[in-house]
Amino acid sequence: MNVYNLILTLLIFGAANLLAQSTPGNVVKYHATINDVKYVYASVPPVARLKPGDILDTNTLDCFGNVIKKPGDTLSMVKGDNPLTGPFYIEGAEPGDTLAVKILDLEVDSDQGVGAFAPGFGALNETNYTPMLHSPLPEKIWFYPVDHASNTATFQALDSKFSVKIPLHPFFGCIGVAPSAGEARSSIVPAEFGGNMDSPEASVGNTVYFPVNVPGGLLYMGDGHAVMGDGEVAGTAIEVPLRARVQLNLIKGQKINWPRFENDNAIMAVGAYRPLDDCVRIAFTELVAWIHQDYGLSELDAYELLSQVAKIHLNEMVDPNYVVVASIEKKFLPPKKK
Repeated sequence: MNVYNLILTLLIFGAANLLAQSTPGNVVKYHATINDVKYVYASVPPVARLKPGDILDTNTLDCFGNVIKKPGDTLSMVKGDNPLTGPFYIEGAEPGDTLAVKILDLEVDSDQGVGAFAPGFGALNETNYTPMLHSPLPEKIWFYPVDHASNTATFQALDSKFSVKIPLHPFFGCIGVAPSAGEARSSIVPAEFGGNMDSPEASVGNTVYFPVNVPGGLLYMGDGHAVMGDGEVAGTAIEVPLRARVQLNLIKGQKINWPRFENDNAIMAVGAYRPLDDCVRIAFTELVAWIHQDYGLSELDAYELLSQVAKIHLNEMVDPNYVVVASIEKKFLPPKKK
């Protein structure tokens, strides 16, 4: 073989190898309706099965089941809160593994979103956890027209003519896996299995990691948000149905205790609990462990470093458990261990 033919062969082989590496897995499509959604994270028969590397192309309903559509509609019309699409079985997933869900695409699947608050819910309202003698705030519902061309939603005040456009940042309010020990947990609850984390980090470009608690993992998602302020203080985001594409992978033999997020720039650990100080402790304990395991710093060095450069995101303070995400930018970390 002459030099020209050798170079040509190497180029062809290299191109074929690159193509093989970049070719996505099989695409599995599933369409959810109000008739087949779930309202708990639990070990139930899956709606579809996927292999590691496969891409899931699916949809989710909004937290009201898509039934609040016009002025005069009330929350009494809602069948159940946070209907979930799934569960999805991932072949080969076993307890002790980690499920990696890379969020490839999220699109608002509606021309309007809904915001509301209801008696007994919200950070500034009396709740079951914070009972008061005064009357609860009344039910109120806001409708947000969505402009897909400008990627904005419009807030229109109910008690004045004020309005303002809000840039969209679609994300899953609910994403999680079946809990361990045969538990069934409400779609309202965020906990160590994920669930109703209301985390804007569950958005395009990020990977979310979950502990696998049961064979197949059993992934659920729902409660689409077009955008949400920190804390979700009134109890809702701009609630929307979503169209979604995610890629599923497994990290065999690596056990984590709580959900994690990662992108090119940062690693992020979730804490979900009450009171808020314990929620923060969970997030930082998990982040210290992640840095120690994957980046080689001792736990105490990681603890000290986080005291200087960490960030805390209060995602929500209205659900049965509050949610905090603690993060550190990768530029502050040593190279990841091989």
